[in-house]
Amino acid sequence: MEYRRFKGLDKDISVIGFGVWTVASDWWGVADEEKRRKLLIKAVDSGINFFDTADVYGDGYGEEILKKVFGPNLKNFVIATKVGYNFYDYKRDGHREHPQDFSEKYVRRALENSLKRLGLDCIDLYQIHNPKKNHITDELVELLERLKEEGKIRAYGGALGPDIGWVEEGKMLMEKGVLNIQIIYSILEQEPANTFFEIGKKFDARFIVRVPHASGLLDGTADANTVFDSRDHRSFRKSDWMKRAYSVVQKLKLTQKISGMTLGQIAIAFCLTEPSVTTVLPNFTDESQISEWVQVAGKKIGNREILEEIKKAYYEDLHPYITMRSS
Repeated sequence: MEYRRFKGLDKDISVIGFGVWTVASDWWGVADEEKRRKLLIKAVDSGINFFDTADVYGDGYGEEILKKVFGPNLKNFVIATKVGYNFYDYKRDGHREHPQDFSEKYVRRALENSLKRLGLDCIDLYQIHNPKKNHITDELVELLERLKEEGKIRAYGGALGPDIGWVEEGKMLMEKGVLNIQIIYSILEQEPANTFFEIGKKFDARFIVRVPHASGLLDGTADANTVFDSRDHRSFRKSDWMKRAYSVVQKLKLTQKISGMTLGQIAIAFCLTEPSVTTVLPNFTDESQISEWVQVAGKKIGNREILEEIKKAYYEDLHPYITMRSS
């Protein structure tokens, strides 16, 4: 396993991380409890030491499961969680977002509950979850600094979403010193990530990448004709985008140009080629995926011509048809 660092956290982070979403929710992941446990154990046995969850995943279960599986050994890993969605006082309507609350009263309440569910005294990386522009204030950053001083958290960051966009939000976070940013990035979704990487150079920011396989198009589990169940979080993918994106995969023929790696491995290597990416969070739903994808740790796509082909295909064939979300 290769390890990198976050800003402000003196711990080594495995470049392949585990997004706990897939073992805490039935929106896109694993429902069987024993299979969930085995996936988490397999990840650790494979060298993964970074687990990214959120208090809202499974209404707290995304944190509880880590304590349930690892117990007191959880403190030996690097744990990131998130705050901002008030699922305590409001029920979710389908896939709609919960109301957000970044007030000091709510953040402190949520943090104490997260610590309890995880069985930890301190959280390694505490991320504000999908903040909008009006949430990103000096007061919120000052609160995060106080939580560090109080020993409740070691470092903080921001997770942008829930989907593609949020350029102004990412820029605001970095300008206010929030320099660990979670984003969507893949061969098929290069913006706004490339914009963030460029802005991040000024601040020496670090990035967590999620959805590196573009909802299955880059690991062989989906194609142009895939239709996701309405309960699956990926059902927001439009048919037109799936067809366009899959045509790019076929056009690039990456497994023919890059030897020794599967398409799923190439997708992760592409993300790790960016030096400011600390870790990548594939969606693990099977132990064989863990075995396959951890093998790409330490690898990058070194051929500049291939990287340029990937960039050209995205900007010509996909980017013009993407709408970036913003608040």
